[in-house]
Amino acid sequence: MAITWILVANASLARLYANLGPKQGLKLIKELVHPESRMKNADLSSDKAGAFQASTSGHGSREQQTPPKLNAARNFAQALAKELYLGRSRNEFARAILVAPPAFMGMLNATLDGPTAQMVSDRLEKDYTKTPEPALCGHLESCILV
Repeated sequence: MAITWILVANASLARLYANLGPKQGLKLIKELVHPESRMKNADLSSDKAGAFQASTSGHGSREQQTPPKLNAARNFAQALAKELYLGRSRNEFARAILVAPPAFMGMLNATLDGPTAQMVSDRLEKDYTKTPEPALCGHLESCILV
């Protein structure tokens, strides 16, 4: 039976499970924590907005275009996409299921390479990172035979 990887993630925590076939349940492969995503924007910034001399009169300042917290979440999504890429390139799974809140799901989808994205059979836009395994199996029963 083909192995299915299930990535259950949000911007600060991810759990990667494997399902080895019908009635096999879920096996936790890896847990990844990203504490930067829990920090406040002010704590992630190194300094206040940069000051510059305006071409007209007076002074101005520049705000960062992207909030630091959003950058931290994107970096975590890239790290998770790399995990899936490495698993695919090593033939460690035949298909994948992604479970993440809508905003983070968008980040994951944007960072997956083409061949890995094609292996994703199901996407659930929910945050089940704090859900115990038995309940998670119940939520995933339409996608896998647990």
